[in-house]
Amino acid sequence: MIITEDTIEVSKLLKGIVICRQTGVYLLDLIIDSEINPILLSSFVGALGMFGSENMGKIEEIVIKGLDIQMIIVNKYDLFLIAILDKNVVREDIHAEAEKALDLFYAVYKDAIGDSVDLGIFEPFKKALYAQIEEFFNKITENSEIGDFGFFTQAITKLRNETH
Repeated sequence: MIITEDTIEVSKLLKGIVICRQTGVYLLDLIIDSEINPILLSSFVGALGMFGSENMGKIEEIVIKGLDIQMIIVNKYDLFLIAILDKNVVREDIHAEAEKALDLFYAVYKDAIGDSVDLGIFEPFKKALYAQIEEFFNKITENSEIGDFGFFTQAITKLRNETH
């Protein structure tokens, strides 16, 4: 995704989403912040997963917090979904949303995940991620206790324009 003036506000809160195999093999990304290298990130998370499985058992979730961002990594179906967010984004519902995304991704692509050489087959899934962002936005606007996620309005508009 190319960063434009319209996506600068979005990129302050939602940096990107990456889906990879548990081994660290990159499958798909929805990157808003062009400074993120999804292939390098996939390899890093795969290494964390392998370290964790050898030392602590299967990892369900990893949260990494930096000064400005947080990375929430969810493991399901031997896949990782990596969400890179601003540190101020409330993360209570992020795990459930990540699992929903992995459920759908696995249901659609389970036969292609292991042997896939052509990563282009996963590109249509970006539309499903966009739809999930919209659904999440609607849920959040109905429940003001979760926090201010007004940036999703701009994200949805931008993503719709790019996909149509």
